[in-house]
Amino acid sequence: MPHPQTRSDGVTDHSKFLVTGGAGFIGSHLVDALLARGEPVVVLDDLSTGRMENLSRARRHGRFRFVHGSVLDAPLVDELVSGCDRIVHLAAAVGVKLIVEQPLKSFTVNTKGTETVIEAAHRHSRPVLIASTSEIYGKNSSGPLTETSDRILGSPSVSRWSYSTAKAVDEILAELYRREYGLNSTIVRFFNTVGPRQSPAYGMVIPRFARQAVRGEPLTVYGTGQQQRCFLHVNDVVAALLSLIDRPESQGETFNIGSDEEISILDLAARVIGSAKSTSTLQRVPYSAAYGPGFEDMERRVPDTTKLRAFTGWRPQRNLDDVLADAVADARREERMVVAGPCPA
Repeated sequence: MPHPQTRSDGVTDHSKFLVTGGAGFIGSHLVDALLARGEPVVVLDDLSTGRMENLSRARRHGRFRFVHGSVLDAPLVDELVSGCDRIVHLAAAVGVKLIVEQPLKSFTVNTKGTETVIEAAHRHSRPVLIASTSEIYGKNSSGPLTETSDRILGSPSVSRWSYSTAKAVDEILAELYRREYGLNSTIVRFFNTVGPRQSPAYGMVIPRFARQAVRGEPLTVYGTGQQQRCFLHVNDVVAALLSLIDRPESQGETFNIGSDEEISILDLAARVIGSAKSTSTLQRVPYSAAYGPGFEDMERRVPDTTKLRAFTGWRPQRNLDDVLADAVADARREERMVVAGPCPA
């Protein structure tokens, strides 16, 4: 349920949310859901990976405001935080491809940006939900990973682990601010979220497979293809976020958000081809060709979401077939737009 607040004049207001990275894939879906509940929303996004078209529905809403800017801009972040009641910090440099190609920029945005948001949230006594990642666990390929599972990382010289380290710094900052200053923070770790509006540009496997399949191109499988992953529909992710936002007792806690429906990347490629009714074939690509020499991956990454389920009663409502059907439909829409070309002025 929304968080109505009653003013001294008897008029009921809703909490105003600041969503950093709100023009991104997950962020824009959360913004739509908050607006649908009657919550006013301010989005801060520099559009480096987010897209204004993701907010086409939100921009028609009277309770919505978009601010083009960066979480590295401390005065701007402070101003926006002071004018909102609750903060959802989703802004980050994401995607394996982006992290490998721009490791320093990614590290800086993820650590300094989060520090800026946390400092402002503390200064103005605002609760903040902070997005983290399954990359926290590094190369830990053991059974379903709980929130307290060990982090196993490779050499600091490997760019991929700089992202894991940056997000760990984010989590540590939130925890230390909570312990020492009483910051009301909740941390969520996303495991392979998929759905409409997700770009394949930054290494996300299902959008890439879906676009290759609808074009009849070979699906490029990196590495052996035996690596196991789980994929959760973005609508189920948003439902999980709302369930935590609505529970003040979630503050001070960390939660995995993901699916436990496990599949190998080779089998995933075959399922995408089937879902798209495509004639595409498979093409193996070494990691070194895709990401450069020295790239490291993990064989298995499966979340344990027992804590989230027990805490909120949340359950995923969509299975992998639903995820793939939406991904293929989204890829077909994009192809139609490309064929049609830009609208006449």
